[in-house]
Formats: sequence, C-alpha cells, structure tokens
Amino acid sequence: MKVLVIEDEHKIANAIRDGLEQESFVVDVAYEGNEGLNSALYEEYDLIILDVMLPGVDGFSICRQLRQDNNHTPILMLTAKDQPRDVVAGLDAGADDYLVKPFSFEVLLARIRALMRRPHDSVGNTLIADDLSLDTVSKEVKRAGKSINLSAKEFALLEYLLRNKGKVLSKQNIIHHVWNFDADILPNNVEVFITYLRSKVDRPFNGPALIRTVRGFGYKIEA
Repeated sequence: MKVLVIEDEHKIANAIRDGLEQESFVVDVAYEGNEGLNSALYEEYDLIILDVMLPGVDGFSICRQLRQDNNHTPILMLTAKDQPRDVVAGLDAGADDYLVKPFSFEVLLARIRALMRRPHDSVGNTLIADDLSLDTVSKEVKRAGKSINLSAKEFALLEYLLRNKGKVLSKQNIIHHVWNFDADILPNNVEVFITYLRSKVDRPFNGPALIRTVRGFGYKIEA
C-alpha cells in the first residue's frame, strides 16, 4: 500500500515513514504544503496522512482542493489542535479521520487499518484468493495452509495484487503503488519480482496459477 505523508516537522514525518516502511508500506514524504498538494494531485496513493499546520498551503486547504478535484483517496489528518471546532473543520474539509498529536504509532496503524476497511470492496485485514491468504496485520502469507516467506517488496506486490483481485494492473500501476516515487525502477524490474512471487506462491502448489499475465496489459490475481 502506498502512502503520502505531508508533514513539515521532519522528525515526525521521518518517524512515520520509517515505521510504515517497517510494516511494508511504500511511503513518500512532503515537508511543505504546495509540494504535498502537487504529489497528491499527480500521483496515485492509497492513503494520505496530512498535517493541518503547513508552510505554503495548510492541510484544510489541501483537503478541500483534493475533494473538489474528485480525489477520493482516504485522508487522515494530524494536528496539535484538539478543540471540537478544529476536528469539525477537518472533517468538513473532507478528511476521513482525525488524529491529535502526540499519538502512538500503534494507534496510527490502527487508524490506517480502519480506513482501509471502509471501501466497499475491502475484505478487512485478511486478503484472500482461492486458497491463498495474506494477513495485513501479522504479515503472514499462506497457501493451502502452508506458510510462505516473502521479502518486504514481494509482500507489498502481493498485497497490491490481492487488493485489486480480478483487475488487470499495468506495470506502471504496479511501479506507482509498490515503489517509492524516487525509486529507479524499470518495467523489467516488475517482471523480475512477478517471477520471484510466482516461484513462491504458484509453482510449489498443486492448485491453479493465481498470478496471471494479461499480454499487452499487465498482471492480475484471479478472483
């Protein structure tokens, strides 16, 4: 899952990034409002963590601009202000949730998981295709009851495929959601990681091949 963190306090932003990357998220960070707004408008993210007080453009304005632009990416707002009117202002601007500083990383993760369960096509913490399951909390992957050990990048790739089960995902889609914005990744790298994943998820098992190539378009996990 790919997350954009817009936070001008470098220590907080970097701590969130480091913690989420340990949980196999892909994270981009913007330390200024205009930079964050541009990233949110022109890149695809699964979640935006947005501070209220920012240099340049404030968080409320960023949130309103994104919603006016029909960007429905879930937004979790961060703020040091805990007055009811501030919470109301954030939610009325289009935010999906509101977290007051200081907060624990465990609470942040729980809020993120809750937001990811909200869309109509979400299946909660466990993503399933046939006899393959992936637990986004415990990071456990199993097929036919047997545990599968994946690298962090393999896990992120499989999670993205499972969250979009039945949909054809282009190599460019995969690069945008599984690698950081500044990563030097080519389409051939996607092919390599798909091969790695198939060698662990498909080939050792007697069941049907779940990771399918749609020639000329990309890849998908069968529904």
